Amino acid sequence: MTVDVRSVHFDLGEASRTYLDGKLDRIGYAKDMIVDLIFVITKEKDFKLEATASFRWGVQAHVEERDFEINAGIDKLMDKLEQKISKEKEKVQERK
Repeated sequence: MTVDVRSVHFDLGEASRTYLDGKLDRIGYAKDMIVDLIFVITKEKDFKLEATASFRWGVQAHVEERDFEINAGIDKLMDKLEQKISKEKEKVQERK
């Protein structure tokens, strides 16, 4: 699984990057299913956080979240991403 984190209109601090890396442990069970995981964090009036997960069977899952606090936004984004991944995993297991 390749993880790419991009920040737009600001520099993502080391503390926030470490926080995000810690949250990635929640989806550790999906490392063999995901090829690429791309995070784009944009600073406007608030933070717009986006994540795109590319699964090895060709499906992409995209989730988006907005929050005024970056860590709270990361928490919400990871909740949504975890739900998407588990839903996709169930779909693939049903097909077998």
